[in-house]
Amino acid sequence: MGILNLTPDSFFAGSRVADNTDLLHRAEAMLTAGASILDVGGYSSRPGAEHISEDEEKQRVLPAVEALHRAFPEAFLSIDTFRSGVACAAVAAGASIINDISGGELDAAMFATAGQLQVPYVLMHMRGTPQTMKQLTHYPDGLVLELVRYFRDKVAQLRAAGVTDIILDPGFGFAKTATQNHELLSRLRELQLLGLPILAGLSRKAMVYKPLGLTPDAALSGTVALNTIALLNGATLLRVHDVPEAMQTIRLVSNTFSPFSP
Repeated sequence: MGILNLTPDSFFAGSRVADNTDLLHRAEAMLTAGASILDVGGYSSRPGAEHISEDEEKQRVLPAVEALHRAFPEAFLSIDTFRSGVACAAVAAGASIINDISGGELDAAMFATAGQLQVPYVLMHMRGTPQTMKQLTHYPDGLVLELVRYFRDKVAQLRAAGVTDIILDPGFGFAKTATQNHELLSRLRELQLLGLPILAGLSRKAMVYKPLGLTPDAALSGTVALNTIALLNGATLLRVHDVPEAMQTIRLVSNTFSPFSP
């Protein structure tokens, strides 16, 4: 899953799309390199990010989804949003997957909308909002047990709403400390008991660059290392800024360990 950020304040400056020409150039490069999905987002979810209105989010993402769908009609487009209105409009414009960082917590209509649209839904774990999540990292019963319970209950709600294709995203960096993020990565395979595909979104995040004393711009090698661990621990989908390097990682892991396939 290649990341296309339409936000001016994304934590990794190199991922920010400048204009429509830049958007299509990046998308083509990602698809050529092997990306299966292009993830389009217009609301920055970095810690403490500025809140924007639904109208502004639509103004950012809908023209982009339309342009991508016209240029690459066979590509799978994912809309990265927690708002059902944005999701609905984006699917009408050509998106075919909903990637919701809030797991339906920030819009009560999201699950019903996903069920009505009959599109795959990425269910992520987060607490609070991007503005408050850094203060919500206490898990009395342990982080992994919390995630198992959370996903169990949310999946049941999604099934009841008619959603049939669900991908789990443990939400690295969302309402989790650095220690918790690395514990979660080491125990990622435990989420397989839920029987659903697991998405790992580690690309250039603080859990990669801070332990190394680097910045997001210098975190590609670290991202490759942690993506390798994620694949070995059960991840079936990688959300990345750097598609060629991610595809190389997938191919080398698949050539060494089964049952992976490129």
